Amino acid sequence: MKKLTILLLLLSCSLATSQEIAILKYAGGGDWYSNPTALPNLIKFCNENIRTTIKTTPQTVEVGSTDLFQYPFVHMTGHGNVFFSDEDATNLRNYLTSGGFLHIDDNYGMNQYIRKELKKVFPNQELREIPADHPIFKQPYSFPKGLPKIHEHDGLRPQAFGLFYENRLVLLFTFESDLGDGWENKEIHNDSDEVRLKALQMGANIINYAFKH
Repeated sequence: MKKLTILLLLLSCSLATSQEIAILKYAGGGDWYSNPTALPNLIKFCNENIRTTIKTTPQTVEVGSTDLFQYPFVHMTGHGNVFFSDEDATNLRNYLTSGGFLHIDDNYGMNQYIRKELKKVFPNQELREIPADHPIFKQPYSFPKGLPKIHEHDGLRPQAFGLFYENRLVLLFTFESDLGDGWENKEIHNDSDEVRLKALQMGANIINYAFKH
């Protein structure tokens, strides 16, 4: 009954006239607040190009808060340490298994920490690389080679990893891509218009997938 109630709440949020999404605040000392212009710019792009009606200012929600269940899509980023308490992990697991979606974008330096904490959320799962033919790379924009490369960092290929629940992708971890930097105001990283457009289009695909699944 509890999970049904949560699912109905998430569904009502996603179908509302004006939707809200949020930035995830977490413990551990990592800069969860980095890339402050990224999500507002992505929201603007989605509202103008894929007919979403997302409120222009994203909210901030703590990982252990019951307020998490108000948002069909939550974004997480940072450069460093992440820590989930047992209560945080349980709350996040309940959110994801009840219809929520979490996108984690490694802003460089987050990888080693987030992988350890995700084992608390889904102890019996490992992050799986998502193939380029997954629907998240197809609609509304086509990425036949999978996740685009936005910033070089260590020069490794960009990879998208996921956690699944009942065959549904509930968590997306984007690594060695740094989509969030591409969403930021142009003058911050001086990315070309072409690179920024790729980042925003991939972000729109993630939003689209989260809202429709």
